[in-house]
Amino acid sequence: MNRAGAGARQRARVSRLLSFSATHQNLKLFGKCNHPNGHGHNYKVVTVHGEIDPVTGMVMNFTDLKEYMEEAIMKPLDHKNLDLDVPYFADIVSTTENVAVYIWENLQKFLPVGVLYKVKVYETDNNIVVYKGE
Repeated sequence: MNRAGAGARQRARVSRLLSFSATHQNLKLFGKCNHPNGHGHNYKVVTVHGEIDPVTGMVMNFTDLKEYMEEAIMKPLDHKNLDLDVPYFADIVSTTENVAVYIWENLQKFLPVGVLYKVKVYETDNNIVVYKGE
């Protein structure tokens, strides 16, 4: 059986869903509509892409991706007040858009170059931010 593109490396996208809880205030952005104690979200996230390794049959081992996400996302963000506990947000408003940028930048430190495809952050089931490093 002769497949089209036989011999060419096949590419695929792999996603891993991760949920983390964090709170933020956004007083500067929302003023009197902001709750003084902040409010929280259960954010969901990451998609990687690349060539399928002919030996392993994988773009990336899910166990490795889980470990990278633990270091880059869970440890710095889970159950944290983004505005008080995460230095990145000291001068940057902790919107979901900026959380996506933070995750992208932090996760890039752990992944091979060019593998991270997008970070998709669900603030709620209806509010979603996609960041592709652009």
